[in-house]
Amino acid sequence: MSHSSGLSVNAGVLSLVEDMRLRAAELRISVSQGPAGETLIDAGSTVPGSIEAGRLMTEICLGGLGTVDIGSSPYLTRWPFTLTVRSSNPVIACLGSQYAGWQLTSGEGENAYFSMGSGPARALAGREDLFRDIAYADKSEQATIVLEAASPPPEDLVRRIANDCDIAPENLTIVFAPTQSLAGSVQIVGRVVEVALHKAHELKFDLSRIVEGMGTAPLAPPHPDFITAMGRTNDAVIYGGRIMLHVTGPADEAKALAEKLPSSNSNDYGRPFADVFRQYEGDFYKIDPMLFSPAEVEVVSLESGETYRGGAVDPKLVDASFG
Repeated sequence: MSHSSGLSVNAGVLSLVEDMRLRAAELRISVSQGPAGETLIDAGSTVPGSIEAGRLMTEICLGGLGTVDIGSSPYLTRWPFTLTVRSSNPVIACLGSQYAGWQLTSGEGENAYFSMGSGPARALAGREDLFRDIAYADKSEQATIVLEAASPPPEDLVRRIANDCDIAPENLTIVFAPTQSLAGSVQIVGRVVEVALHKAHELKFDLSRIVEGMGTAPLAPPHPDFITAMGRTNDAVIYGGRIMLHVTGPADEAKALAEKLPSSNSNDYGRPFADVFRQYEGDFYKIDPMLFSPAEVEVVSLESGETYRGGAVDPKLVDASFG
């Protein structure tokens, strides 16, 4: 595995982590030291957090290789405010960093801790097959991991994460926020491009040919109920997300990608995500993985200059989900 790109996602987020630390009061977050000496940034568990904290959290997830903007769009009349993600290194930003692919577990029974790790630390640990597929690894003395969780990991797990990243625990930063929080809802909607790249990978498209990625999705209103909150953040992408990818290589393959990528190709498409989740009795792995994709896709073929399109935003389903 080569670190051929010369890009370090862990070095790339140090200024963003520092920004969160310096602006903690303004962002309504808390920064503390954990039992192993790690830095803990609570962005929405015991603190209110903020949309801005979620925006920074999303840029951290992207390894400093993407920009995240809050703006507005006339596309969904009832939900005008949107989150827009852009990256000129979309494969490393989204799959090499942002993708929540590192399973973190500790303990058993009532005391069990489980979370999926996302963010730059994954590229130091390299525990997932995905890193072989994208031929990326990182080298850094500092690591940052982002967790969609209501509490930080226990000390034994923190030490294991640091060990897997080959760093000292005091050089590890853990940013966490639950799905139900302001920041949590933002960082999940901020995966609008990442889910498209992950699906392109599943469809066996050559990822090295995706040279630009941008996407936008409506900001989902948080909800105190976990399943409702999770449903809304997923629906923001599945029924309200729009992406554009610029690709090299044969135009017919760009056209095929645009046709296959949208969420509407999934058998589970057509109902709010919370309903789908309940139908499968909360078993994520029974849900058709092809559902996790943006509603509307544009693929620009740099070879032909043509833009190929697939799917469409579904305002009714966004309304049904967001309330």
